Amino acid sequence: MEYTQLGPTDITIPRLCIGGMSFGRVFPDLHQWVIDQPATQAVIARALELGVNFFDTANVYAHGTSEEFIGASLKNLGVRREDVVLASKVYFNEGHLSRAAIEREITGTLERLGTDYLDLYIIHRFDYDTPVEETMEALDALVRSGRVRALGASAMYAYQLHDMQVVADENGWTRFASMQNHYNLLYREDEREMIPVCRRYGMSLTPYSPLASGHLTRPTWDSASVRATTDATMRSKYDRARETDMPIVERVAELAGRRGVPMADVALAWHWASGVAAPIVGCSGPGRVDDAVRALAVELTADEVALLEEPYQPHELVGPLARPGEKPLAGATVEQHSGMRSK
Repeated sequence: MEYTQLGPTDITIPRLCIGGMSFGRVFPDLHQWVIDQPATQAVIARALELGVNFFDTANVYAHGTSEEFIGASLKNLGVRREDVVLASKVYFNEGHLSRAAIEREITGTLERLGTDYLDLYIIHRFDYDTPVEETMEALDALVRSGRVRALGASAMYAYQLHDMQVVADENGWTRFASMQNHYNLLYREDEREMIPVCRRYGMSLTPYSPLASGHLTRPTWDSASVRATTDATMRSKYDRARETDMPIVERVAELAGRRGVPMADVALAWHWASGVAAPIVGCSGPGRVDDAVRALAVELTADEVALLEEPYQPHELVGPLARPGEKPLAGATVEQHSGMRSK
């Protein structure tokens, strides 16, 4: 396994992160493709065997049962707390990023995970209703109290991230060390502004949906999988750009065939070639962990990266929340969560 540092912190992370959106109980109003606790434990056990000790979840994934399953799995496996990097999120809850909400939600998250601290606490979205100063001070208090080691942010506008970092600097509070954004070969809008801002602050990129919900793993757009047939979120994120994105899928298939590797390996290898620290992969079984780790052996040339990137066309934004009262953006709700690169 290859490792790197999380932004400017002293936290060491593997070049892959296991996403917790695949874990939890099935609820009628949420994803139908999650796996149960024994299956979650099998995924985590295999990940640890292969050196992948970075796990990302959120307070709302499967109504908190993702956190519960991860915590129970680590306990059952006898894993020492210092041997894993745990990340969770806050926002899609009552009070969003208010001081009271952050205090309430970190307590619940730590209880469900069975730990007294998080390595990384991520704001799931930007909160228009709470002053940035209130949010950053509350997050900093978590770091100072030892309940959180580092802070991260997720999908938002670049100016919002910049404003929050400036407020942190002006008050001597903790900066964000990572950005969990929507980023893959089919969606590269953050290359315009967000990623340059992240680079400015030395933040690590830990993108979600690195395989575009499976669209970069097969030569055809549609699939008969449970997720493909039940996940309206996936369809809302990607189907509108199907016509313009299929040429990219074809390029991935072409290069994978030329290399003699699965398409997913090429799609993940593009992330590392693009400066990503650790893409977040969802795994429905131990074999999926093996698949993701295998991709680390694929190193793309500059010409291959150019081949994959050339067909890209601008997309509607998917991820950041619109200001209340404005037209909603695609992919703006928690149910839907799961720029050209600066040369």
